[in-house]
Amino acid sequence: MKPSSILPEAKAAGLFGRFPREGLVSLLVLAAVWETLAQLSPTLGIPPFAVPSFVRIGRSLLTVTPIDVAITLLRVLGALLVSFVLGMTLAMVMYLSETLERHARPVIRLLMAVPIISWILFAILWFRGVEFRVAFVLVIVCAPVFLVDALDSMRDVSRDWRDMLRSFRPTRVQFFTKLMLPATLPSILTSWKIVMSLAIRVVTIAELVGAVTGIGHQLNVAQQLFSVADVFAWTLVLVASLFLLEYVLTLAEARLLKWRPA
Repeated sequence: MKPSSILPEAKAAGLFGRFPREGLVSLLVLAAVWETLAQLSPTLGIPPFAVPSFVRIGRSLLTVTPIDVAITLLRVLGALLVSFVLGMTLAMVMYLSETLERHARPVIRLLMAVPIISWILFAILWFRGVEFRVAFVLVIVCAPVFLVDALDSMRDVSRDWRDMLRSFRPTRVQFFTKLMLPATLPSILTSWKIVMSLAIRVVTIAELVGAVTGIGHQLNVAQQLFSVADVFAWTLVLVASLFLLEYVLTLAEARLLKWRPA
């Protein structure tokens, strides 16, 4: 696929479009207020480390270790793939069995109601391996979101379409690959955007309390050293990583949904 065919959709998503003037002004005002506080902190009785200047934050950015960023992203992507496969598989099984859906839905809602910090504590108490702890927390939080969104999308597929395809007596595999998956693809991609943002926040908390590598661990080190500049630097890296993943997902969405009218 040529880049020119992706460009219209990407522009529509705001990736290559002009940055809103209001947004730029807001960011500049926020930056100016922060830098003013950093310069006036001694006069205002604020500890200098509490409001670091952008120069100090920039120095902290230069000390960011790429290996920790890569480890966090690999944890997120690996857990998201497992969560997606698990969620989609269970959604298809529950779609085929209304009895199973009626029994499983309360359990899924219960899992989604449990706070993230509780899952982290369970993981620490139940498992020894750090990587398995992080993966468990990510999957138990993200998989139900994929499951519920996919199942609801399948239920919303037009009955006429379903009856028409069933008239050709397809196999179950053909029923899902020829109708359900293409029809629910927009909703699935939206779920990926939501879950990706959720996973970035969850992995940081999980690494914060149990890992010895990754962005969350580095944030914990910065907190122990009372280095607000390092906290800002790693937070900026985390936000930039999320924007990068969303950018890649938006390009994939433009390619997969190129059949949709603009």
